[in-house]
Order: sequence, then structure tokens, then C-alpha cells
Amino acid sequence: MGWWQVNADTLAGSRFVLSPLAETFACLKALRAGTAAHPGERAWLEAHLPDHNRQLAADPVTAALVRAGLGPEWIADFLTPTPRGEEDFDTEVARVRGTSPEAARAHLSVALRGPLPRILQDRDDLPGRAADLLTHVWTEAVRPYWPRRRRVLEADVVARTAQLSQGGWAAALDAMRPGMRWLGENRLQINLHEYPPREISGAELIFVPVTPQRQGWVSWEEPDRYAVVYPCSGALADTGPTAAGAPESLSRLLGAARAGVLVLLDSPMSTSQVVAVTGQGLGSVGRHLKVLLDARLVERRRSGRSVLYYRTPAGEVLVGVQDDRGAARAPSDRS
Repeated sequence: MGWWQVNADTLAGSRFVLSPLAETFACLKALRAGTAAHPGERAWLEAHLPDHNRQLAADPVTAALVRAGLGPEWIADFLTPTPRGEEDFDTEVARVRGTSPEAARAHLSVALRGPLPRILQDRDDLPGRAADLLTHVWTEAVRPYWPRRRRVLEADVVARTAQLSQGGWAAALDAMRPGMRWLGENRLQINLHEYPPREISGAELIFVPVTPQRQGWVSWEEPDRYAVVYPCSGALADTGPTAAGAPESLSRLLGAARAGVLVLLDSPMSTSQVVAVTGQGLGSVGRHLKVLLDARLVERRRSGRSVLYYRTPAGEVLVGVQDDRGAARAPSDRS
């Protein structure tokens, strides 16, 4: 297994960061796989996969770069520069473009676990081609949805922070991504691969959520900065219609915004999470929750420092009556 040695000061100083480039690379991985990681991704994939496939079919060099760079067990490092904070996409992708051709070819060889295919050998334009492809994916398939995706990522950070306050770092890290867990004795297992341990005590450690992923990845700029990119959990990863809106009939009854809040509460959420996911103001969300509480459609309970809201059986029945097409919806299982 691969693990990092992390002292208490490094862990205490770690933080969550959002990265447009990480989200874009996660989308590139999803396009490469051609399968959805969760239901909310299916419509997006159907909309953008044909264009992506056409683009690579017309550019065999870039297609070979993608096949080499997204290896079976390793990603070419230059494709995933370590996020440095709240930067825009152009700033982040410039680091991909600025990679030396020699380093890019070396990283691709590592990802492939062998020599480069002939079509990629001795080429000095691979960093530029990678940056151009990522820019295209960002422009066509990510940026139009970025405000919504950003709210989902912010909601995930709120949820992780609440989990951290309730269960400590061990609980937060164990639930972050498959194969990752706190081993004790300052050891953080980051995956199940047999890689040498890394001493990262004293470095900056950041955690980066992305939406279209099952596994995530790690990156670093030795010896100063290390990042764990992890998938959003549960319903927060769903950027599709269920998370974005409510059945038409329910919207007519309660109003679209309030109905949307009720639909979201299929899983317990705090006020801050509802604000982050819906994009509504804190005051508006508070008023909606009060009305739903008074109508006994939602209930609340305290969990650590957070107050979580969830649908009551009456709320379940109301949401489950029909969707936009008039079809029955089953109440969620809370067991």
C-alpha cells in the first residue's frame, strides 16, 4: 500500500481547495472512460462524449497522448499539477503548457510503464497539445456548468468540515476516497498500490473535491506541496435534474425554490449545505426551512455543531406523489 508520513502540524494546517483544472481533468477522465460515475453525470456524458470522440478521432497524436497519460495505475504527472489555492483555470493550465517536453515525455513513459509509442516519440509539442485539449474540455464541457458544480463542491467541503468536527481527522480521511484511511502513528494510507512511503511532514497538504470521479488521484510538488483529489460523496455528486429541481406539480404547490429545498432533503443537510447546493441566499433558505418545519414536511436534529434538516414521512409522501411526467416516485429508504 502507498502511505504518507504526516505529522500533527501538517495535518492541522491542511485545507480544502477548489480547482477548475482538477474538475476539468476529472471530466476528461470521465470522457475517456465513457461511463458515468453517478446518475447525475449521464446526461452530461451523453451531451459531450460524441464531440470529444470526434475531436480525438481527427487528432491521432492527441488521442495517443490521452491513452498514454491516463495509464492503468498512474497518471502522467504534468497533466495534474498540484493546485495552489483559489486560482482560475487559465492560471492552472498554464503550468501544464509550461512543462518541458523532456519532462512530459518522461511522465508519459512512467504512466505507460514502458516506452512511448512511435507517434509520441521525439515530439516537443505534447505539453501544448495537452493544455489545448484541457482548455477545450473546460470551455465546452465544464465552464457552462461551473457555477452549479462549484456550489456542489462547496457543499461537499461544508459536509467534510462538519464530519471533521464530529469525528476527527481519522473519520474524515477514512471516508474521503476508496483505499484511503488513517493508519495511526502519523501514517496516512493514500491508496492500495505498493509505492514507497513519502515523508511529507512540514509540507502543505490540501484536499481537492471533484464531481465526476469514483477514485480521484494524488499529486505533489516535492517537497513543498501535496494534494489529495477525491470524489464528492453521495447525492452531492449528482449535478443532474434531481438535485437541480423539483417535480413540476410540487413546484406549483409550494413554489419552485421551496419545493427544490424539500427535494434536496432526501438526505440530511445543514442550512449551509442547502445554500451551497441551491445557490439561494441564507435568508431565503432559512425562510423555506421554517415554512417546511411548520408544515411538518421536514424535521431537524442536532449533529455535533450542525443542525441537520430531513424530510418527514409526510414530506416523503408529498415528494413521492409524481414527477414531471406524472410517474410515481418511491419514498427514500432511511433505514
